[in-house]
Formats: sequence, structure tokens, C-alpha cells
Amino acid sequence: MPAAAQATDALPPDNVTHAPWSRQAVIYEVNLRQYTPEGTIKAFAAHLPRLKAMGVDILWLMPVHPIGLMQRKGTLGSYYAVRDYLGVNPEFGTMDDLRALVQQAHAMGMKLILDWVPNHTAWDNPWVGQHPDWYKKNAKGEIYPVTFGEGEHKEEWTDVVALDYTQPGLRQAMIEAMSFWVREVDVDGFRCDVAGLVPMPFWREARAALDKIKPVFMLAEWDAPTMHDGAFDMTYDLGLYDVFKAVAKGHAGKSVLVQFLMQPKQAFPADAYRMRYTANHDSNSWQASDAEAFGPSLQAFAVLAATLPGMPLLYGGQEGGLDKRLQFFEKDPIAWKNYPLGDFYTRLFKLKHEHPALVNGALGGPLQIVELGHPTLFAFQRTRDEDQVTVVVNLSPTPQSLSAHPVLGDVKLDGWGWRITTKDGVRLP
Repeated sequence: MPAAAQATDALPPDNVTHAPWSRQAVIYEVNLRQYTPEGTIKAFAAHLPRLKAMGVDILWLMPVHPIGLMQRKGTLGSYYAVRDYLGVNPEFGTMDDLRALVQQAHAMGMKLILDWVPNHTAWDNPWVGQHPDWYKKNAKGEIYPVTFGEGEHKEEWTDVVALDYTQPGLRQAMIEAMSFWVREVDVDGFRCDVAGLVPMPFWREARAALDKIKPVFMLAEWDAPTMHDGAFDMTYDLGLYDVFKAVAKGHAGKSVLVQFLMQPKQAFPADAYRMRYTANHDSNSWQASDAEAFGPSLQAFAVLAATLPGMPLLYGGQEGGLDKRLQFFEKDPIAWKNYPLGDFYTRLFKLKHEHPALVNGALGGPLQIVELGHPTLFAFQRTRDEDQVTVVVNLSPTPQSLSAHPVLGDVKLDGWGWRITTKDGVRLP
């Protein structure tokens, strides 16, 4: 068998121009409500020096807007039930607080993007009364809760109502609202909630309008190649997260991971960024904490998320060993525990920043799986010009070893152990 297998050829490069600062970036999600006991923008700002030192490049703030009161879920409501697209939730602080945070992040060399909710609004958003034609209606002509499926599979988001993008006035108003934050607050882009439920022509129009103000970074909460057609820099890799969890639980093995990477079900443009992760706010609150999903295997999969082609996401709190599901509609502060995984992530992100082979998109080194003939040791290389990064991970809870391999040499790893080596002599851990 050959020493390495080359990943399936992707589509031609997409037509989104990525900002140069995104090429070796790491993205970090901030849950303001739970980040500090105060749950405010000002309290979070005190963490910026720590995050910069850890290697964070892009701060993604979950929605900062005022939350609807009508049909509110829980005590505090969902961030994703937006009552005012041009306001700041007083729970978090003021518009001036947010402007100061953006300025402080920029001064440290970091970028900041806002979570944007384009598909639906709170029931008490002024648009409901002022522009009822902007909303989807049921058979009776009534605005109704966002609803998916039928029968036993029916799901209702009772606190929000869906927008109708066939209405030109809505499209214009939404672009104007997004433009406000770029123009007046100097944010650097948006993470767009359920982006695939909003028509692509709108996204292309919005991206063009925002880029005229300044080059922005756009992340789609969706997993489809079409999102990169003139609109988004990056999409979620939902499938890889599912494979990670399956392997961690022993429900799948190395062969499933290799097949997913080498024979993808969807072909993405060569320069499309894919977001790799072991947690985000949805997975943490609604599916499993790190302890539940990964347990002792967390670092192994965090290494893969940071070194496979794509941009690594760290969900705020993971560096603190976040071992619980954070409540979504109530106050539930993160217990930081002196950041036990801070050094681990710092080393990974330093590697990302220093090695051209790990650059995001088509300019990074392609994925080459190293053939080992071993059932649980998974290895790959990424090479760009004179730079090369080699990663080997034990995808099992028991120690594994390999002797005198022509590419890796001798390998001896603990259960869920890992090793990263580079041509310039760097070796982790």
C-alpha cells in the first residue's frame, strides 16, 4: 500500500475573498450570560488579555440584542428571540460597552463578530406590528410560531416568529440593520443563525453590502457547499463532530473517520473554510457536555479539530474544563477552575499560527492520511512548501504502539494519546 492517501479533490475555489487575517485564525465563542458571575460585557472584557495570550483571533459573541418578553422561555429567555436588531440587551450592558469591547479587541489584534438571527424575531419585535407582511403566515393568515415537521416529529419554537424573505422591504431592512453594526460599532462580521433557512440571494446581497463598508468575516450555521457561493467564509462541519462523538463512545472506529475525511458526502470549494470543534453552545446545552460526549478522549479530538484542514472553534469555558451543560434560559455561570486546559489549547493554537501547513482554506497543506496498518492509530500529514506537520492519535482507551514505521518511526501512545511533530523539530506534547 502507498505510504499516504490523498484526500478527494474538492471543487474549484469559491468566489468569496477571505480577509488575510482569517487565514491562520482560531475562533472563540463567548456566552456572555454565563461567562462571568456578572454576565456583562464589561466583566468579559477583563478576559481579553488571557484570550489573546491563549491564541484567540476571532471572538464570536452570542446574540447581544434585547430579548423578547412575549412567550419568553425560562426566566431570562433565549438570545435568539430578538426584540430589537439595533439594541444591546441591558442584561449585558450598553452600546458604549460593546463599542469599547470592540476597540479593546482590535487594539490587541483580535477581531469580533456578532451572532445574527435573520430567520425569525421575538413576538414583540416592533416589526411584527409595523410590518406584518414581513412575516410568514399560516393557512388562516395569522403570524405563527416557527414550526418544523409534522405529527410526532413536529417542533415549535414558541418564542419566535418566522420572517418572509419574499418581501423586498424585509431584505432591505435586514441588510441595513447588519450594516449598522459594521459601520457604527466596527464589528468584523457575523455568525448567522440557521443560515440555510434564509435564501442565498439575500446572503449574496448582504455580503456585498457589508464588504463595501469594510471586509467582513461571515460564518454560516449550516453545513452545505452552496453557502460559500458569494456569501460565507466558513460553515459548520456538523458531520465531523458527529463522527468524533461516535468514535469517542466506541460506536465507530478509525475506518469511519478515514472514510468521512477521504470520501466526503459533499464536495466543498477548495478555499471554503470548515469549522471544526468539540463543542459549541448548542451541543453543550442540548446534547452533551465535554465530559458526557468525550470524557478522557477530549484532548485527542481537540487535537484533530485544531490540525485537520479547517478553522478550530473553542467554546468559552472549555479551557476551564467545562464539564456540565450550561442552562440556556437561566443564569448558570461557568466555573473556570483556574483554566486547567489553558496551556493545552495555547500550544495547539501556537502551532496553528506558526505553521503554513495549517493555514485555513486552499493555501494550507492538503490532508494526507498516513497508512499504518493499525486498527486504532490514526495519522496524517499536512505539507506546504518546506513546512510539514505530522499528527498521530490513538483512537482507543488502551495504550498502543508501532515500531520503525517509515514515516512515523516508533510510536507509543497512552489511551487517547496523541503526538504532533514538525519538520523544524517541534514535538507535542
